[in-house]
Amino acid sequence: MKINNSLLNFVNGMLVTLPSSKTLTLSWNFGSMLGMVLVFQIVTGTFLAFYYTPDSLMAFSTVQYIMYEVNFGWIFRIFHFNGASLFFIFLYLHIFKGLFFMSYRLKKVWMSGLTIYLLVMMEAFMGYVLVWAQMSFWAAVVITSLLSVIPIWGPTIVTWIWSVFGVTGATLKFFFVLHFLLPWAILVIVLGHLIFLHSTGSTSSLYCHGDYDKVCFSPEYIGKDAYNIVVWLVFIVLSLIYPFNLGDAEMFIEADLMMSPVHIVPEWYFLFAYAILRAIPNKVLGVIALLMSIVTFYFFALVNNYTSCLTKLNKFLVFLFIISSVILSWLGQCMVEDPFTFLSPLFSVIYFGLAYLLLGIFMTSKLLFK
Repeated sequence: MKINNSLLNFVNGMLVTLPSSKTLTLSWNFGSMLGMVLVFQIVTGTFLAFYYTPDSLMAFSTVQYIMYEVNFGWIFRIFHFNGASLFFIFLYLHIFKGLFFMSYRLKKVWMSGLTIYLLVMMEAFMGYVLVWAQMSFWAAVVITSLLSVIPIWGPTIVTWIWSVFGVTGATLKFFFVLHFLLPWAILVIVLGHLIFLHSTGSTSSLYCHGDYDKVCFSPEYIGKDAYNIVVWLVFIVLSLIYPFNLGDAEMFIEADLMMSPVHIVPEWYFLFAYAILRAIPNKVLGVIALLMSIVTFYFFALVNNYTSCLTKLNKFLVFLFIISSVILSWLGQCMVEDPFTFLSPLFSVIYFGLAYLLLGIFMTSKLLFK
């Protein structure tokens, strides 16, 4: 009985009586939408796992079996495939909103959120490989081989992931198990993310998280989160009309170990990082730049200074950063030829330059406005 009361009090504190700022706009719906999509992906993925076979000789065929033979299998596969894109759309919106409103001041919230982002990228990559199509197979070969740059243990780690001396059926089983288990770890970290958020309070459009403008989360923000239904309706319609527009044509060809695609391109949500990787000819430096394109944002948790005079400058720099990220994503799917081989390094420098300029300004803001 005590356990039930404790659970009810916990849920009540998280969703009903939680003190929330009166100035939260619809951009704060991104977080709740991400929670909905995460549950949606787990449910659809579980149904797909019932019929999927993680075997190199059968994986591609079982995907076709799900699409053509399993009752309503096609709709679960289409929703799961496009649900990944929906997740990343709101994930990037959530991160950019955090940069706009300087949410990195909430250090534990920011760092747990970035950890979720990294784990979701791993999860999406492994799910991409499970189709065992031409593009996903060779993407697995390229990405896993990048781990070989780790000093001393790199080649051993790559061989351990592959299980043999190449990407094979054993590698596919390894990815399948991780792809099935990792979402539960993500759920736990999401819970921690929410606990950290609710212990400090959220930032707001007033750039504050004090106690002087609070209202109960329910019913006001429960009602506002109901606007997410509109997004779901749009998602369902677009998924049914354009089910594979965000995919690559090579994903309809079974993996061929003897012939790689002419132009290897990852899913759209990895393109900015892929462009940074390709922009640097040196493999080690390229992998470091790829990793730092995300790890850099952990350093924002070091910011202890907050100056309201910098809000407009912050918005301007974040806006430029978003533009550079979009251009890098476009460059990531371009052929390796002029002028793209010049533009990719240029916008990679701009990407990191803006990120560290933003970080540097706030780290030194006390000196600037003393």
